[in-house]
Amino acid sequence: MLVLLDTDVVLDYVLQREDFLSEANEIFAFHAKNVFKGYITANTPLNVYYFARKKFDAEKARQTISDLLATFDICLVDSVALKSAVISTITDFEDAVQHACAEAANLDAIVTRNLSEYKNASIPVYSPAEFLNLIKTS
Repeated sequence: MLVLLDTDVVLDYVLQREDFLSEANEIFAFHAKNVFKGYITANTPLNVYYFARKKFDAEKARQTISDLLATFDICLVDSVALKSAVISTITDFEDAVQHACAEAANLDAIVTRNLSEYKNASIPVYSPAEFLNLIKTS
């Protein structure tokens, strides 16, 4: 299964956000065991760096980006994806970009905590809990 992890899920893991950490840890553990092939969009490392640098420091933030780039495939954010996102019925632009990138890469699903933003998605979208249930029962 080819799965895009929305930036919020990646940030939950990297920043160790207490309310969401358990599910993020499980998702990353399943990814490490190759239960699914994980993708992030090209803008995710930018967002992760911004927040990780504030919580940690620049060196730790860069190492975090290096680790993400070593483990996840990258969905490109190109002019086609951006133009698709601009006309998308997904109202949040960043989420529309992530959806357009996942769609262009023919991914099977998106995992996000922002389900309400993906009402009009053309591919399956799961909350972290739903995704974990799916892979545990498959």
